[in-house]
Amino acid sequence: MKCTFQFLSIALIAAPAMLMAQSSTSYSDLNTVQSNPQRTATQPSSRMKSSSVTVKPLSRVALSGGVSLMGVNMQAATNLNRYLNVRGTGNFLNYTVNNISTNGFNVNAKLNFATAGASLDLYPFPNHGFRLSPGALFYNQNLVSANVSVANGTKLTLGNQAYYSLPSNPITGTGSIALNTQNPAFTITTGWGNMIPRNGGHWSFPFEIGAAIVDTPTIKLSITGTGCGDLTIPATCVNMAINTTAQQNLAAQITKYQNDLEPLKVYPILSFGLAYNFRIR
Repeated sequence: MKCTFQFLSIALIAAPAMLMAQSSTSYSDLNTVQSNPQRTATQPSSRMKSSSVTVKPLSRVALSGGVSLMGVNMQAATNLNRYLNVRGTGNFLNYTVNNISTNGFNVNAKLNFATAGASLDLYPFPNHGFRLSPGALFYNQNLVSANVSVANGTKLTLGNQAYYSLPSNPITGTGSIALNTQNPAFTITTGWGNMIPRNGGHWSFPFEIGAAIVDTPTIKLSITGTGCGDLTIPATCVNMAINTTAQQNLAAQITKYQNDLEPLKVYPILSFGLAYNFRIR
């Protein structure tokens, strides 16, 4: 009883002071509204400006265009909650170069890049743009192809064997490097710039860096024409397309190239662009 009485006494003493404080605050706010009602109605407080805008899941869509290591980069995203977006990505590039001559070799090459994938974007600090994004490439047709002709008398080494291109039937070859051994391929990226800013803005500048695990590139090579161990000795000349030893040396050369390209089993991802988001419901 004694403790209860003391508590009630303290409450009764403190209550008038609390009421006066609340009355004073309300009165001060009322004076502010009366003195400048337009400012109060049109300008949010600093606390309101710094807070995030709450939006419903799947209520906004963002579209982005930019450039990447795989060509033109296009993205689309929507919000799942305050911390998560789901994003689709696509890249494409077609580029051809002809008549590149070096050390007796003439090369015509073509780049055909086309990928499509999806990522889950996690924003541990929603009011900031930093994110972590696990994802996958569901469509990957990145391919480099080339045609090569060997000038008359130029040496071509396959494996450990040297062949000289016969002037009357020079050596030619075709080849390709496919960067899509693993399909679909896991991706992991990080970046900056939320395509759907949590402060309610419409524009953003997304930047992304990471890697796709595509496994070691696949190399295909074929060769035709006549190659000679010594141009002055006809007996050393062979048809490169059907000669068993020449094809074995070609296979050894392909294995060497495969080993050289081993680091590309992890393909780099780098992109940046401009995004705009809008409400859909």
